[in-house]
Amino acid sequence: MSNAPTRAEFIALMAMMFATIAFSIDAMLPALPHIAETLSPEAPNRAQLIVASFVLGMGLGTFVTGPLSDAFGRRPLVFAGAGLYIIGSIAATVAPSLEALLVARIVQGLGAAGPRVVSMAIIRDQYAGRQMARIMSFVMMVFTLVPAVAPFIGSILIGFSGWKTVFWAFAVFSITTTLWFWKRQPETLAIENRRPFEMGALIAAVKEVLSHRLVLLSIAVQALAYAILFSTIATIQPIYDITFSKADEFPLWFAFTALIAMSSSYINARLVVRIGMQKMVSYTLVMVITVSSMLLIVLMFGAQGQALFFAFLFWQLAMFFQAGLVMGNLNALAMEPLGHIAGSAASVISAVSTVIGVALSAPIGLMFDGTPLPLATATWIIAIVSLWLMLQMRKVAKTA
Repeated sequence: MSNAPTRAEFIALMAMMFATIAFSIDAMLPALPHIAETLSPEAPNRAQLIVASFVLGMGLGTFVTGPLSDAFGRRPLVFAGAGLYIIGSIAATVAPSLEALLVARIVQGLGAAGPRVVSMAIIRDQYAGRQMARIMSFVMMVFTLVPAVAPFIGSILIGFSGWKTVFWAFAVFSITTTLWFWKRQPETLAIENRRPFEMGALIAAVKEVLSHRLVLLSIAVQALAYAILFSTIATIQPIYDITFSKADEFPLWFAFTALIAMSSSYINARLVVRIGMQKMVSYTLVMVITVSSMLLIVLMFGAQGQALFFAFLFWQLAMFFQAGLVMGNLNALAMEPLGHIAGSAASVISAVSTVIGVALSAPIGLMFDGTPLPLATATWIIAIVSLWLMLQMRKVAKTA
């Protein structure tokens, strides 16, 4: 193996590992109406479950990925996860029904848990606290380039040879990233620091994670932030298609908002060391509540056409923007006291927050009624609850 990567290459590599998730979700969005027409014509709204099933598999997979990486090292888990992800991708190309496709997506998600959790543990192996949050911000900034172009890639592949081609692209993406990782990223967990994979040790790690009230509050807010993000992603293509009749323009507007939202990670990286993680999250939640309130007012006054579209576009930008200001900070807050069990902690935190986020987002997506009203209302409520939890976190931090 050649020398370890520079910081810039390290950030790019970690971002690409994270991007496996974004590519697996966002490249599928233009395919939803095609999949619905092919596999679920009687209930087209069920095609949204393609997003939820992948995220569910990823959430379940993260529970064991971290402890396994603590026992066997970071690199073997990346390779194992990539193999499982590729198997799920190939299985999806031959799925005869929507149910079979959802199972394949769960397998994909299980495999994607490897790069997702292990990359976070690798970062935590080398950084902590606000410096970790800063690195995570740069990772998220590079990471956001992928969701910006993923719908374009998906639509081009679909136009070329159908929606199943997208799954072959997933396999190629995973192979490329894994080869880069194999060639350039050394092991970051020394043998003497590894923990045997034992059920008792896993239960002990879970208990330790759940014994920190600040960690629990961080997980709860992260789960709610995921609910906002997942429900937005699952519902956004039908809104463009049915509400605004702009299905053909969807990849363009999606890329436009994603590219602008990319600046949020840069802003966070510049400000988080000075302002602090808790304040950054709280200020962002106030922004989400304000923008969601504005969209609800526009909907209540019966706005239609271009006025409603641009109001929704601004709201969409705010929802993507908040991810760059919230996710990395909440991860760093939760991981800060848990460096000695970084892999196990990353697994528990990611698994719990992701599964709860999916459980909340799936019914929100299925409530789509042809307008953005259910999504905007749910987001407004979730953001208010999240802000209240952040206020509780500040009180706990002061008494700690």
